[in-house]
Amino acid sequence: MSHQYTFETSLLHNNYKIDPATGGVSVPIQHASTFHQTSTDHFGKYDYSRSLNPTREALEDIIAELEGGVRGFAFSSGMAAISTAFLLLSKGDHVVITEDVYGGTYRMVTQVLNRFGIEHTFVDMTDLEAVERAIRPNTALLYAETPSNPLLKVTDVHAISKIAKNHGAYTFVDNTFMTPLLQRPLDLGADIVLHSATKFLSGHSDTVAGLAVVKDEYLADRLYSLQNSFGAILGVQDAWLVMRGIKTLSVRMKQSQESAGRIADFLKKQPSIKNVFYPGLDSHPQFSLHAKQAGGPGAVLSFEFENPDLLPAFIHRVKLPIFAVSLGAVESILSYPAKMSHAAMPVEERKLRGISDGLLRLSVGLENADDLITDFQKALHGIEKQAVNGECVR
Repeated sequence: MSHQYTFETSLLHNNYKIDPATGGVSVPIQHASTFHQTSTDHFGKYDYSRSLNPTREALEDIIAELEGGVRGFAFSSGMAAISTAFLLLSKGDHVVITEDVYGGTYRMVTQVLNRFGIEHTFVDMTDLEAVERAIRPNTALLYAETPSNPLLKVTDVHAISKIAKNHGAYTFVDNTFMTPLLQRPLDLGADIVLHSATKFLSGHSDTVAGLAVVKDEYLADRLYSLQNSFGAILGVQDAWLVMRGIKTLSVRMKQSQESAGRIADFLKKQPSIKNVFYPGLDSHPQFSLHAKQAGGPGAVLSFEFENPDLLPAFIHRVKLPIFAVSLGAVESILSYPAKMSHAAMPVEERKLRGISDGLLRLSVGLENADDLITDFQKALHGIEKQAVNGECVR
């Protein structure tokens, strides 16, 4: 139905625009755990909600269409989606994975998959030669986040997918930072696209959810079997909240992205800030690549203090952002990767990847950009003044 429309219009005008039974303009929340069958010979489409539920199915169909895949799957969290997709692998398989991956994914690969005989190699996926060198005869998967969390490194999805296909391996891409509004990995050659729908897709810090979209029917059948077997499905109330969030995705993302660009420019000029990581800056090493494969730089950036000792005082002084884990919400969220998103990563591994104790990640929300910049300016000025005066900044 919605293929004739632009992406923004399709967010609202899809196959679930109107409930066919009542004309309601919101997808009904079907709380039933089980469904009556009329006979022993003829079972209906729905039998048990772990296997299929009409509310969850609506979200799964919507995300499949937005990502350009054949089938979508909704899970109880982003990590449930990622972990279930990993279950496509078997004992003896090998994974090549981007080195500055989200901490929960790192933990899954290093503490869980390894116990089941699935090997891994971390690699800088911006270096295609390094990716090629990391591949072994038993490599079954190339796993990328782009932009990566938290250093916003950009992987060439088309090139990585081509390498994977040449070696008979799958390509999974975590698209949480970009969403299908800005980037469609399946169109670039990936086999599965993954989301923490907790973030930009739902967008309001009020639900935890994960999504996966698959490129072909064979893989869809395999992932469905795993979703049904493992059972980490998304509840109906949360599915409804994600669908509600998706309706406003384009306006939220555009506003947040515009503000993120302005804040990145501001931070780049501050004497106490050593580095700003944001694919919208022309100084970003993969600026041109990202512009080629994505429709915008997104609303997440990271910045690193010249002196890590200034960071706690900055957190104390800044007023507008929430200081918390997670991202992608209507309110700006400031996170400390070393002790939040990447706490599962050993200190030496974090530092090898450039995730220093002076690094903060900012997910820009819907506040006025001028207010956010003024807030940051006051906080930075205050800690710099303290430092000059030789006061304790902690």
